[in-house]
Amino acid sequence: MSAIIQPIALLLIILAGYAFKRAKLFGQRDYRIMQTAIFNMVLPGAIVYSFATNPHDTSLLWISVFGFVVAFIPPVVIYLTTLRKPVANRAFMMLNGSGFNVGCFCFPVVSAFLGTAAIVPAAMFDIGNCVMVAAGTNVMTQTLLHIQPGKTLTEQHAGQAPTLPYTKPKDKDARRLARKALARNIAKSFFGSVSFDTYALMIILTIAQVHIPDWIATMTQPLSNANSFCAMLMVGMLMDLPASRSDVKEVLAVIGWRIPFATLFCAAAWFLLPFSASIREAVALCCLAPIAVFSTLFTDRVLGNARLAGFSLTITAVISLAMMTGAHFLFAALGA
Repeated sequence: MSAIIQPIALLLIILAGYAFKRAKLFGQRDYRIMQTAIFNMVLPGAIVYSFATNPHDTSLLWISVFGFVVAFIPPVVIYLTTLRKPVANRAFMMLNGSGFNVGCFCFPVVSAFLGTAAIVPAAMFDIGNCVMVAAGTNVMTQTLLHIQPGKTLTEQHAGQAPTLPYTKPKDKDARRLARKALARNIAKSFFGSVSFDTYALMIILTIAQVHIPDWIATMTQPLSNANSFCAMLMVGMLMDLPASRSDVKEVLAVIGWRIPFATLFCAAAWFLLPFSASIREAVALCCLAPIAVFSTLFTDRVLGNARLAGFSLTITAVISLAMMTGAHFLFAALGA
């Protein structure tokens, strides 16, 4: 029963955040305060706690590679198959059609289904996934669509063209400056993400077989306990119902991309990964996760439309809960 109750509780927290905003207990921009706290303190603390309290075998780093691959493929496919669509639609689909909400959504779900030991493979999956959702997908979207970092598409006067106007520098010095600017943007996106930096540090400590002291686990435990609540409350605070038929189409397009990819990656995790059934199931369930919380942050920065991303996250969370529950019973029937 707890396997169902915990994910439902997460959805209720989202609805509570939305209800409080509608009742004007939260301001329209208050979600940005939560964003700052979550991405710079709460989520990194949860990552450290996970590594401090669970043994992470270096052989499980193959799961991290798998997590990176399944997070990398969708934005590339979406980019290549939407060449004629407006840049705003392409950016929204690339940012929200890929990536997985592991730390805030999957951790409580897989632990309810499979026990707390399942958090270890889920965390290893999230290492690879985090490379994309914490920075990679945003960098890829901005680079491929020629979106200038630091400005929304509205501020850049984006029209209905598939990409923003771009002229490749012909002068040698101009090309060199363009490469330096791209490298600076990539470095800033990755190393400016506290969550990515935390995962990178945890990987180094795992490979070096350095044990994290118990006192650090004790200090980060409150942050870990608060992770899911804060993230889901923030989603509710920024969420709004679609304002137009166009918004509805965008949400449906995101769902239309995520479900086939999730099903394919889930099957690949179960049938291809060389691990025990319990580990394969934990990874497979992560592949069915909803939109990452990071997507709301980057959608806000690129499109200025975090509210539609928040609504999309909520809808995909409901779908993910149903798919993860069904997959769990299917794997049990297959002999998990």
